[in-house]
Amino acid sequence: MNVTLKKVLQEQEKTLQNLFQLYEYEFSAYVPSLQVNSDGLFKLANLIDYWKGSYYHAFFILADDKIAGFALVREANNDQPNFIEQFFVLHYFSGKGIGKKAAKAIFDLFPGKWQVLQIKNNYPAQAFWRNVITEYTNNNFEERYDEKDDRSSIQEFLSMKTE
Repeated sequence: MNVTLKKVLQEQEKTLQNLFQLYEYEFSAYVPSLQVNSDGLFKLANLIDYWKGSYYHAFFILADDKIAGFALVREANNDQPNFIEQFFVLHYFSGKGIGKKAAKAIFDLFPGKWQVLQIKNNYPAQAFWRNVITEYTNNNFEERYDEKDDRSSIQEFLSMKTE
């Protein structure tokens, strides 16, 4: 399956917001405070930085040109590393290597220091990111738990992409 990243344009915000509803639904299993409003919708994603900020990048993850998910990335700036803000692959694309290929492509797009965080108790995400980062870095990364952030798991590494 061919996996590509496509920059999300502001005109495509509605599509990204629709996918974000599915992401929030899945994420609500780990964050019980995420609840739908009286219209049955989760809070919309605040995407202003993605349309106006030069360090923020939104991508659709495509599998054979079909939307398979999305990634929201904050590019390194000042002393902040590159950071995956949100990453989502639809269930019917899970287990096919699509997320792994997309993550590695994102790491290659933004060389330098990286930080990837998963919230406490989201064991599937922790396993996914450990696997991807271990493979991407040839096991050359550091992992720690952020005690300030309710014991979130954090992996830190350098992008191996060479120009």
